Amino acid sequence: MDVFWSHGYHGTSLPDLLEATKLSRGSLYTAFGDKHGLFLRSLDRYIDDALARLDTELDSRQNALAGLRACLDGYVGRTSGAKGKRGCLVVATAMELVAHDVEVEKRIRRFFTTMERRLADALARARAEGELADGVEPLSAARILLCLVEGLRVVGKTGIDRTVWQTTVDALFDRFTK
Repeated sequence: MDVFWSHGYHGTSLPDLLEATKLSRGSLYTAFGDKHGLFLRSLDRYIDDALARLDTELDSRQNALAGLRACLDGYVGRTSGAKGKRGCLVVATAMELVAHDVEVEKRIRRFFTTMERRLADALARARAEGELADGVEPLSAARILLCLVEGLRVVGKTGIDRTVWQTTVDALFDRFTK
């Protein structure tokens, strides 16, 4: 996963993968079928990890706004400094492969749809808790947040300072809440 994340699908060679996995060519092909099969498994792992982190941040047993704040603050951290420059495997993959790879497109679409739904659920809980600003519709707000955090992942590659991201997130968060 790290090799694909660092170099992209097309920028990753078979020797890179053999070195990273410590597998022989035959073992790699037996275990994963081919480079594409290994890539899909790597992408699945990355997505599973990202959704598990999101579930932890948006834990339905805690206050919804606290969970949303934790989620957004996590993205600020992941889009700042060296982490920000590395970017996001999902975003990089979307840019590199979605137009040409149906299996990748399905995974990326499922990830964004799942993320949007989980954000919308948290926003609906915030509304039920009386903490969402009047007129804020959870699904629309979730789509805005999805675009914000994924946009942060792209722009974060330019090395923007963490305080800029935090100020941006705070301003949007303040618009959504009472």
